[in-house]
Amino acid sequence: MAEVLPFPRTETVAAATSPQCRRLARVLLVTQEMLEHAREEDWDAVAERERERRDDLRRCFTEATPAEHGELVAEALAALLHLNEELMALLAAARERVLEQGVAQVRTRTAIDRYRDVNGGR
Repeated sequence: MAEVLPFPRTETVAAATSPQCRRLARVLLVTQEMLEHAREEDWDAVAERERERRDDLRRCFTEATPAEHGELVAEALAALLHLNEELMALLAAARERVLEQGVAQVRTRTAIDRYRDVNGGR
């Protein structure tokens, strides 16, 4: 998988050690995990990780972003938006498949009911 995280993997950059940046990095990692689960159509895992992600995001922005971290936070948010777009596309495709299955089920049920009507309820 391509690396989209703007944060360094090591803690050599002082900004990456601030609580806000660490939380935002965690949000990005959780979002990547959600994307992997979505690709596997494990929607229960996606929902579980979403709850964690929302909590981290809420806590991440309870305080203003220090000016020296502004660029890093902006890059992280851009990466987060990109991942969210991918996640939403997978969710939309899965939703469409479920809707199609529902329509097919209704058609099958209707055909069965008609067959039974023609055969006198047998």
